[in-house]
Amino acid sequence: MDRGIKRKRSREEDEDAADAATQDIETELVGLPAPPPIKKGGEEVIFILEKAHLEVAKVGKTYQLLNCDDHRHFLRKHKQDLAIFRPDIVHQALLAILDSPLNKSGRLSAVYVQTQKKVLIQVNPHVRLPRTFKRFCGLMVQLLQKLSIRATNGPDKLLRVIKNPVTKYLPSEARRIGLSYSAPKVVKLHDYVAASTDKIPLIFVVGAMAHGKIDVDYIDDFISKAGCRD
Repeated sequence: MDRGIKRKRSREEDEDAADAATQDIETELVGLPAPPPIKKGGEEVIFILEKAHLEVAKVGKTYQLLNCDDHRHFLRKHKQDLAIFRPDIVHQALLAILDSPLNKSGRLSAVYVQTQKKVLIQVNPHVRLPRTFKRFCGLMVQLLQKLSIRATNGPDKLLRVIKNPVTKYLPSEARRIGLSYSAPKVVKLHDYVAASTDKIPLIFVVGAMAHGKIDVDYIDDFISKAGCRD
């Protein structure tokens, strides 16, 4: 009897999470302004988030971005590994990149997100993403369904799904650097970029998954960010 009640509650919790995310979608679009003019100065920097887990499914009556906290019952029912459903990693990584001194100084020229299912997303560096995870989930649901999100006060597409591979959008002369915990070269990222004297674009590839490593063939070198091993 108790197990039946718990299962019923789990289903209801999944559906409630989906309903909340749906309600957040329209609200979040209001917070996306048109991008300001890009400042010039210094070589450009590009970030790529690899193996991001952004998967949408119909839970109850609405569509939701699946995550291990809100959809335990749903994921177990479909025999999925809860540990890999971590869109919160993508959210936090994007916020860190968009809030970084590199972006504020105008040197961040592009951000790309490559999902586990090979969906490629282009993120405008001047987009103001939602700070709360639930609203971010609602925004991702709309993006993956409609394939683009425009600014509320202009024609600019601030988020959009684009064709693979990501390498077709990268400068041919750029240096492509992977970030890895196990890399022997430990650096402070801001100092690493500031010390670059080659005057060529720098591309940083970051793993956006809970476990595993970056496994792509377009990286020239691997470094470890100072502080990650502490």
